[in-house]
Order: sequence, then structure tokens, then C-alpha cells
Amino acid sequence: MMVEFGDEFEFQPDVSMPTVKSFTTEATRMDFWRFTDHEKARELGGLPGAIVPGIMSQGILAAAIHRFLPGSTIRKIDTIFRAPLLVDSSPTARGVVTHVDEEEGTAEIDLTLVNEAGETPVLGTAVVEVARAE
Repeated sequence: MMVEFGDEFEFQPDVSMPTVKSFTTEATRMDFWRFTDHEKARELGGLPGAIVPGIMSQGILAAAIHRFLPGSTIRKIDTIFRAPLLVDSSPTARGVVTHVDEEEGTAEIDLTLVNEAGETPVLGTAVVEVARAE
């Protein structure tokens, strides 16, 4: 197995307005002002600005896993949304391996999306089937 308890990873995902608009209009057809318009999100939604859709945040965490463990299969991913992740922010996606089951060929990973203020608006866990080295 290519992963060990305590292994860590991180990357900076792109949550710029053009990327979020592409995701919401082309990939998911969820083109709502709370995701694509900072001003309306503040005025109509009482939000601090446009927010990254939850499903996109979960996708970012899944992408982080695949960057760390290419060829792996995510068996389960669970996320908790504690606060909005803002569009045009600079979050960091992080993960740490918390359990390895060599027999099953799986790893459990704790996941977080951390904003510039060091807060964790999105967190979760995943069970990943790790690709075996040939």
C-alpha cells in the first residue's frame, strides 16, 4: 500500500467567479444568484457574498484525494458544512490519513477546506480504496 497513517496533503482549489459560474451553469445547471452574484447574495440572501455550492466543495475534497492518491476509488465521502465558503476566496483543501487497513486496501482520511482566516467552513471524512502498486 502506498499510504501510511499520518500522511498529509493539501492544494489550493480555484473557487474564482469564472470557475464557479462554469460549474453552476455548465456542470450542474444550478445558476442561482447565491452562487454567482456577490451583491445579490448580500442583499437578498443575507450572505457575506456569493458562496461556493456544497456539491462543488465536496468535489474539491474528492479531487484533493485523487491528487494525493491517483488511481484510488472513493468508497464513501461525508461532508459537514459549518459556514459558507466564499466565491473568489483562497481556500486550502487539506487531508490527513487517520487509519490504514492493509488487509482491505483502504485508508480513512479526514478532510478540511480552510479559508484565509484559518476557519474550517467545510470538513469531512472519506474511505478510499487505495490503488495497489504493480
